Amino acid sequence: MECIQVTHTFAEETRKQYLGALTPGYDFMTKLRGSIDSVLPPNAHEIAENRLFISVTSAKNGKNHLLSNFASREDLVKALLASSFIPLYAGISAVDYQGEKWIDGGLTNGLPILPVGRTVTVSPFCGRLDICPQNKGRINVYVKIAKQDFMLSIANLIRLHQALFPPSQKKMEALYQDGYDDAILFLLKENWFE
Repeated sequence: MECIQVTHTFAEETRKQYLGALTPGYDFMTKLRGSIDSVLPPNAHEIAENRLFISVTSAKNGKNHLLSNFASREDLVKALLASSFIPLYAGISAVDYQGEKWIDGGLTNGLPILPVGRTVTVSPFCGRLDICPQNKGRINVYVKIAKQDFMLSIANLIRLHQALFPPSQKKMEALYQDGYDDAILFLLKENWFE
C-alpha cells in the first residue's frame, strides 16, 4: 500500500503543475528520486540482484542494455532513474550511471524477453502481450515500437496521455483495479492461479 500512496502523491504533485512534468522549473527527476528512495528498503539492491532486469538506452549510441547487477542501493536507484528518463519530458540531461549517460530503455526495447525461462510481458497499453488492457474494436491494426506491438486505437492514445499527464486519483485507482483484473485473467488462463 505504501507504493500506491507514494504514486498517488507523486501524481498529485505533477497534476498541480500547469504543464505537468513539462512545467518549466519542475524537477521531475528529483521528485521521482524522492519517491523511489521512500519505498526501497536499505538492501533493495541485494533483493533485486539477478531478479530484476532494468532496460536502459545508451544516450551515446542508442543501444539497449539490460541491467541486473547492482553494487549498492544507490546503483539500483540510478538504474531505475535512468530507465525512467524520457528526454524533454523528464528533463534535458540524461541520467549519469556508472560514468555514462542513459535514458529510458522503453525507447529501444520496452519489453525485453529474457533468454532463459518464461518472460511475462506486462504493459498499460493494449497490444500483443501477456497482461494488458483489451480493446474491443472492429479492426486490429498493430504498430511495432521499440520491439513491442501496440494496437492502434483511441484507447491507447488516451492511455499514453494518462501516462504522461496523470489522471485523478479516482481514475488511477480504477486503472490499478483494471490491471489487477487483467493479471488475474492471465494467471487463470495459464493455470498459475486458483
